[in-house]
Amino acid sequence: MGSVKDYFSSLGHGVSSLIKGMQVTGKEFITPKITERYPENRETHHYPERFRACLELIYDADGNHKCIACGTCERNCPNGTIQVITKMVDTWDGKKKKKLDRYVYDLGSCTFCQLCATSCPTNALTFSNDFEQAVFTRSKLVKQLNYLPEKPEPEPTEEEKARILADREAKIAAAKAAAAAKAAAAKTADSTAGTPANAQTPAADSTTENK
Repeated sequence: MGSVKDYFSSLGHGVSSLIKGMQVTGKEFITPKITERYPENRETHHYPERFRACLELIYDADGNHKCIACGTCERNCPNGTIQVITKMVDTWDGKKKKKLDRYVYDLGSCTFCQLCATSCPTNALTFSNDFEQAVFTRSKLVKQLNYLPEKPEPEPTEEEKARILADREAKIAAAKAAAAAKAAAAKTADSTAGTPANAQTPAADSTTENK
């Protein structure tokens, strides 16, 4: 008899718990919804301006960016999220210039600290508000930020070339003149230092003897 009594007692407790749970469920079922209607409201939803979702290179209307491939962002990144790959190009005057080849960014390891954007000397980086970055494979989180083709180095006009060459020649001439003046001053100082301080002493002694 005891086992039967325990059975019906536990059954009563179970039914009582079920009724309490159904009461909570029924109450929430008729409560007005206050959740966001995402993704239906994707076009009208307001995102905070300071929200950091994904690093981007800033392009202007002509498809140019300000990155000079200095590598400051790569050095300041605390966990190696950024890799700046550079290349050397020839300029019109025969010199070599370093330019950006590929800007690789790993979103999967980014801590969104924004040290890269704040330390950039040309303000070439920013964080977007596009938080929909979910993918099925981790390799797709590695992005190349300079997605537009890199433009060739612009060649100056003939007037600009003449002005640049004239300025270069003027700087070279000024440097040569400064070096020559420095050498002449050093030679004069050496000759002055080699002259005896008591060169007139014998004349003074002969005057004393005459007296």
